[in-house]
Amino acid sequence: MMLQSVLTCPQCGFSKEEIMPTDACQWFYECKGCGTLLKPKAGDCCVFCSYGTVKCPPVQEGGHACCEGNKA
Repeated sequence: MMLQSVLTCPQCGFSKEEIMPTDACQWFYECKGCGTLLKPKAGDCCVFCSYGTVKCPPVQEGGHACCEGNKA
C-alpha cells in the first residue's frame, strides 16, 4: 500500500507530497500555494481521491469509500 500522494490544487496548480492518514478520511486540505480549501469532488471520499496521485488507503485495499457518511 502506498501512503504518499502528491496533491495538486485545481486553482493554482501548486503540488505537494503528503502522507495519507490510514485511520481517518481527510475531507479538507488547505493549499500551501494559494490557501484554497480543497474538498472532495462529488462521489469521492476524500481529497486524496479527488486531487492526489494515489487514492486513499481504503480505496487501494478495494473499498468503495473510506467514509460512507461523506458525500461531499
